[in-house]
Amino acid sequence: MAPYESDDATGAERDEDLPTGRRKAARYVVPVAVVGVAAATIGLVPALADSGDPDLPKITAQQLIDKIAKSDVQQLSGTVKVSTDLGLPDLGGLESGLMSGAAGGGDGSSADPQSKLTELVSGTHTLRVAADGPDRQKLSLLESGSEYSVVHDGKDVWGYDSKSNEVYHSATAESGGRHRAEQPPATPKNFADEALKAVDDTTSVTVDGTAQVAGRDAYKLLIKPRQSGTTVGAVSIAVDAKTGMPLKFTLTPRSGGAAVLDAGFTQVSFGKPAASTFDFTPPKGAKVTEGKESGKGRAPEHAPQGGEHLAKGLNGATVLGKGWTSVATFDTGGKGGAPSGDQGGALGGFLGSLGDQVSGEFGKGTVFSTRLVNALITDDGKVYAGAVTKDALVKAANTGK
Repeated sequence: MAPYESDDATGAERDEDLPTGRRKAARYVVPVAVVGVAAATIGLVPALADSGDPDLPKITAQQLIDKIAKSDVQQLSGTVKVSTDLGLPDLGGLESGLMSGAAGGGDGSSADPQSKLTELVSGTHTLRVAADGPDRQKLSLLESGSEYSVVHDGKDVWGYDSKSNEVYHSATAESGGRHRAEQPPATPKNFADEALKAVDDTTSVTVDGTAQVAGRDAYKLLIKPRQSGTTVGAVSIAVDAKTGMPLKFTLTPRSGGAAVLDAGFTQVSFGKPAASTFDFTPPKGAKVTEGKESGKGRAPEHAPQGGEHLAKGLNGATVLGKGWTSVATFDTGGKGGAPSGDQGGALGGFLGSLGDQVSGEFGKGTVFSTRLVNALITDDGKVYAGAVTKDALVKAANTGK
């Protein structure tokens, strides 16, 4: 159980020794380690646009955590704004393709939710969301002159991209929780669930006052790593005082500056949405892609904790270390390190713009950096990635060797 404190932690920070362990993994290009892990950590999100500090009854961090856990909002509609600033160069849309690969590639349709929602990894986006119980949800990504929507109604999941006039449809073997578990996180509630998985004895958790979010009174829960070596500074979650539902998030880097990830409701209502909200019929002339049925024959998955949470988005990856300094590692099966600009085209240019040559007991390699997630690819084809500093990656590679 993590410490739930009334004041910020003041104990000396320390690096955790990294245990060894690795195994062969699926082949992945390096940028997936940088951008893919960032996607896995998108559960830690956004800057609080407060409009006042309401006077609310005192509450402890433990009580606030319990309030989130007991929250059972079944019906809502609203607007969510998501902004992400990982400090990546402008890739002309390439980052969305890389994110699609990290998320599993989808079924080749521009309307596939697994591919489309990875666009949230960069820039600022506006979402409309609605829910009526565990079996009916809708999320719409509003773009300039177009709209993308994913609708879950019972065992049917529909995705529609108005720009390409493409439709994606899948029938789930189970409804409710299984469907939500298979989709990328996109709302403050999703983000909170992911962020709280990282809370353990390497973490300080406190109540950091109150705020108003989307016109509602909220408490602010502050999550801060105790360890040095991580790039994460703090995560702030605004929790609705009445319902216990997370309304907004903030992730700031240890290096300071603006938030890396920012998402939260700008408007929210807890009334029952109209039944027609979840109706969907493919438009005339639309290309329809049928996805594979999901939810059958799968072994139950345990909830990933700490660094294991980071590795979940990378097939075959194993985890070195503990808590916020955990590092996901896998073997690409190739040698020669990262491709150069001549070798890799736009991909090589992306890598070259971020690369920093390093060496150690593991040999030589290149570190690729964002404001949150860093990745080291060694010349013998191994990848180490996490929300950790360059020195922590080198230490992990030395230990993992």
